[in-house]
Amino acid sequence: MKPLAVGFAGTPAFAALALDRIAAAGFTIPLVLTRPDKPKGRGLKLEASPVAQLAGRLGLPVLKPASLKAETDRAAPLAVPLDVLVVAAYGLILPQAVLDWPRHGCLNIHASLLPRWRGAAPIARAIEAGDATSGISIMQMDAGLDTGAVIDTVAVPIGPRDTAGSLHNALAAAGADAVVEVLRRLDRERTLAATPQPSAGATYAKKIAREDAALDWTLDAEDLDRRIRAFDPVPGAHASFRGEVVKAWRAEPGARSVAAPPGEVLAVGPAGVDVACGSGLLRLVELQPAGGRRMDAAAWASGRAVAPGQHFGP
Repeated sequence: MKPLAVGFAGTPAFAALALDRIAAAGFTIPLVLTRPDKPKGRGLKLEASPVAQLAGRLGLPVLKPASLKAETDRAAPLAVPLDVLVVAAYGLILPQAVLDWPRHGCLNIHASLLPRWRGAAPIARAIEAGDATSGISIMQMDAGLDTGAVIDTVAVPIGPRDTAGSLHNALAAAGADAVVEVLRRLDRERTLAATPQPSAGATYAKKIAREDAALDWTLDAEDLDRRIRAFDPVPGAHASFRGEVVKAWRAEPGARSVAAPPGEVLAVGPAGVDVACGSGLLRLVELQPAGGRRMDAAAWASGRAVAPGQHFGP
């Protein structure tokens, strides 16, 4: 039987792990698609994506189209015959001509248990919402936004102190393993069974904007704790203190009943800074001042003579 020709389209580290596992499993990879190099750092030097860097180390052919909308944009990729295209956090919308290109279509590694959290930011939105479980869906792509039939799922629990960063790493590993198993099945059987997504339970994980990460002290302390964890490492939850922007990286929800206005500092000590919320208090444990480094909240408070009765703003 002819070896399965597996194309790959992805950009960040989440996708690079899947590409690495597919290559390690011995599949033929005639083409890798990724986003164009981006300027990075103070010198704005162009830097290749994690997928492009890995593909270079593996000696795989790479194309970096800025778009796939026009026929001229996709002519070079579509000239390469594929049995299947694996897509993971690629960052470009695939037009119908691309979806129809591989013999067995395009498979997406999506970081949620579909139909919950379709869209751009499923990891952060799951933590923000207080979900107990996330997971991976291997989906047959169609023209909709993460609406295709599901081939396989893997549940991944969300721990009580998980951040978007730690959950990302767990889901990336689960997704890489899952897609390899699906490709092995396709290689054996030359077909894949898929189940259409139900409409019930569908939610949308909208892209994260900076204002989403602002700490609203009128919310419940547990809500704020989830928001801090959901936006770690990007973009970082933030508040203000005496007009200075402060990022919050670690916190702990405390007492459920507090008689103080939201945002008021209740106590300052070695364990952190206690702040009143709409319900309960939030102990800030690790903070980062604008232009500074991450530090213990106690050290941050000591350097600014923070005292009970002072206030954080949004």
